Amino acid sequence: MRWAGFLFGLLSSFHCVGMCGAIALALPGADGPRGRYLAGRVLYNLGRVTTYTLLGTAVGAVGQGLQLAGWQQSLSLLSGLLILLLVATPERWQSRVAASLRLDAVLAQVKTRLAYFYQRPSLGALYATGLLNGLLPCGLVYLALAGALSVPDVGGAAAYMALFGLGTVPLMLALSLSGQLVPLVWRGRLRRAVPVLAGLLAGLFMLRGLGLGIPYLSPQLTATVVPVAAPAGQPASVHYCHGLPPAQ
Repeated sequence: MRWAGFLFGLLSSFHCVGMCGAIALALPGADGPRGRYLAGRVLYNLGRVTTYTLLGTAVGAVGQGLQLAGWQQSLSLLSGLLILLLVATPERWQSRVAASLRLDAVLAQVKTRLAYFYQRPSLGALYATGLLNGLLPCGLVYLALAGALSVPDVGGAAAYMALFGLGTVPLMLALSLSGQLVPLVWRGRLRRAVPVLAGLLAGLFMLRGLGLGIPYLSPQLTATVVPVAAPAGQPASVHYCHGLPPAQ
């Protein structure tokens, strides 16, 4: 499932061109040496990937806690439902929710710092610009995070989001180096295809959560057996996390 993040990022990069392409095209340092110019664009994109990876780590910690609480099978279903909910929720409603959670104040601080670094052509400033750009509101990032929620461990969720970010790099890097790479008409068409892509991803997670016994797509989850230490002289007992012990 981790490589689904890369595929999702690769397909999502067309949406990124439409939403963040102007930032990538106007990055400072265009009049510097060619090597420094390339390094700055690479660092900007690595900054985005770094932020996505950190967000994946945070989401993975939440997901791991839910799995330890016995939500292994339900978590993948929940991820699919979250993706569908994000697709179906109008952007104006999402903005209202963000405002009620006081996220608009945090976003204002992010934009202020982004404007500060955006005016500086140093390599460190370009990397910081990428870090902050990864925090800007983006529906596709939210969709990717919903998918990362069902990854079994923190490292896997971080890897999922890192691969998502790397999937967006080729097109975004090419755009920043070569100008208007994707015509405006194609950007609109590809943006309209995003809900279809998100629906397919949601279906994949929900199929996995059903545990139908299909290898890789929907593997059947087995009970986790946890040995329980017994006092000296008594046989050890076994605790079955998901139901009764198997029939003998």
